[in-house]
Amino acid sequence: MERIGALLRDGVRKLLRAPVVDQGAVRELVRDFQRALLQADVSVELVFELSRKMERRILREELPPGISRKEYAVKVAYEELTKLMGGEGAELRYRPGERRVILFVGIQGCGKTTCVAKLAKFLKRRGISVAAICADTFRPAALEQLQQLLEGEGIPVYGKREGSSADIAMEGIENFRSQGFDVVLIDTAGRHKEEQSLMQEMREIAERVKPDETVLVVDATIGQQAFAQAKAFSEAVKVGWIFVAKLDSSAKGGGAISAVVASGAQIGFTGSGESLDDIEPYDPPRFVGRVLGFGDLKALLERVKRAEAVAKRPKELLRKFTMDDLLAQLESLQRMGPLRKLASLLPGLPEIPIGAVEVAEGKLRKWRYIIQSMTREERESPELIKGSRVRRIARGSGTSEKDVKELLKYYSSFRRVLKRIIKERRLRFKAGIAEI
Repeated sequence: MERIGALLRDGVRKLLRAPVVDQGAVRELVRDFQRALLQADVSVELVFELSRKMERRILREELPPGISRKEYAVKVAYEELTKLMGGEGAELRYRPGERRVILFVGIQGCGKTTCVAKLAKFLKRRGISVAAICADTFRPAALEQLQQLLEGEGIPVYGKREGSSADIAMEGIENFRSQGFDVVLIDTAGRHKEEQSLMQEMREIAERVKPDETVLVVDATIGQQAFAQAKAFSEAVKVGWIFVAKLDSSAKGGGAISAVVASGAQIGFTGSGESLDDIEPYDPPRFVGRVLGFGDLKALLERVKRAEAVAKRPKELLRKFTMDDLLAQLESLQRMGPLRKLASLLPGLPEIPIGAVEVAEGKLRKWRYIIQSMTREERESPELIKGSRVRRIARGSGTSEKDVKELLKYYSSFRRVLKRIIKERRLRFKAGIAEI
């Protein structure tokens, strides 16, 4: 709801303009959040629980070194708003060989067919065999649109221009399952909560198909209709996760807050633009930052994270250095310059060799896919990755076993550098004096 996003942004702006972040300034921020969320039909109990947490955390929690109370207040607002919106996003694990049927639902014009095509291409790039079904016999040329979108991607589409949507869906599933496809995506007719016949058809499709996941596509521009529409869909079918579409528009995406609250589902993916490549797994800092009107929120959260890391003992930092940490540092190449800037987090650490930086820059895209294909346990303990795990990760990321082993070697080398420097110089971190 755009009005909700505007109220939240106004609250943050007032706090940032305040000369001092005292109890009065914090309470004003909390009141702005209360007004915004109550207008989004969030329950009174939930709103006041969030308010108490925000005020207590902003005023009482100890600040990380080098971070102001204003910056920390924005971080707390982000974290609490993220929790309200379902947490860090739906955990979507798609792997080759795991069969799933995914049903897409949403109002007419929300961009559902394009979202189906985007997810299809996204999954195929990760080594998952995927097919699509057009069960929309209501909209003229719906089948042709889906075929045109996926024609050049080598992704098959099944559909008919007439007949029962539930029958078409079942026929398509049987057809693609007999061919061994992992994931089957089903596009359905767009509906409005008042179109009872279409809502009933959607229920019948869900009952016949029994999908593993039902995806609600929410138009980021939908505004005040978001809550009512999402509530109607969640009452008709069990919504598994939400796909927020059209984030390339002028809308800030505030309507998605109401949709999440109404459906009780988490956001899984966001889409922007018409290209099939314009799809991203839900990124809370980027999305909530857009709602708050705080474009540099991700950079701020990274600064706070680094400040908190600096306050820890070096050996503890080394012990917890995971594949996710390595990926975060490699991605910082694109935003904050050379990887050598990691030295600013570890006083006394020499520059990383130029050759190693060039290797990381050249392999970044491929390594990102590899790390995303690992389990949480593997990302935290890469030493477990051997033999069959290497083969599975290579297949899931669309890369070779050689690429996976090269990343593991790079990770080990990086850890050895940290370990050697810590041992040789016996670094001592002191909270409050580190420069971020």
